[in-house]
Amino acid sequence: MPVTPYQLLRKLEWRVRHTADAMFTGEYRSAFRGRGREFDQVVKHEYGDDVRDIDWNVTARRGELYRKKFIEERELTTVLLFDDSLSLQFGSGQSSKREALLEMAGLFALLSAGNRDRMGFWHATPQGEAHQEPVRGRNRIVMTAARLLNQPIPKIEDGGEVEIDWKLFYRAFPRHSLVIWLGDFAPGPIPPGWAALRRRYQVIGVRVDDPWERELPKGGQLNALDPASGDLIPFDLNARANRRRHQAWVEEREQTFQALFPAATQRLAVSAGEDLLEALVRFFHTRMHQRKL
Repeated sequence: MPVTPYQLLRKLEWRVRHTADAMFTGEYRSAFRGRGREFDQVVKHEYGDDVRDIDWNVTARRGELYRKKFIEERELTTVLLFDDSLSLQFGSGQSSKREALLEMAGLFALLSAGNRDRMGFWHATPQGEAHQEPVRGRNRIVMTAARLLNQPIPKIEDGGEVEIDWKLFYRAFPRHSLVIWLGDFAPGPIPPGWAALRRRYQVIGVRVDDPWERELPKGGQLNALDPASGDLIPFDLNARANRRRHQAWVEEREQTFQALFPAATQRLAVSAGEDLLEALVRFFHTRMHQRKL
């Protein structure tokens, strides 16, 4: 019998409470506070102040350094942006990349609920989108997460690429939100409007790799499905040319991911076969360590 979204979330919640909370209680909020703040006033810059807050216009007029002072927002808004491309349906093991990525979305949702934040989601598919504006409260967040986990799987025969309507996205979610972009991040150019998105939100990229994507199995032949045509294409694993093409694809994909998220604290790539909660805990600890430096 397949596991329902609510059953999966209950299982994940038990693990979050008994593992994650014990390891980084309170760190979730501080790790993602970042620069999501509201402007208050301009004050004189003092030794030790963040140079990124310097107001250069006022500094030029006054002839001495002034900086912008901010008020931290009282609550954090988390947005789960699930980029449901057709390639996520691949899986060489017990679970597909899509299933693993949805589990990661559930973990983020439960952490958000545990820290009394607001949470919403945007589910993008080749056929369109569904979204939920941010809600607060554990029960409502769990219901929202269950709705995301229960979104229908895009049909391969329908084809197409995922296109996100950023204008609608901006209207749905407030500035300075923490956007967890869960997707496949296939090799390609940086999407239009990316710079504007980064200025408006704090964005974290989360990717799940199938073990075969990181390293092809040795020997034999695979029959790979071409989503565009629906045909099975034979793929010789022994052919050096095929392995070279695979390695080039791996490198190009990683370059795309790092171009979108240059800092290690802005991106998380996990394997579909590893413990996702442990990977998330390591990611939090990395962010906390970098913030303390």
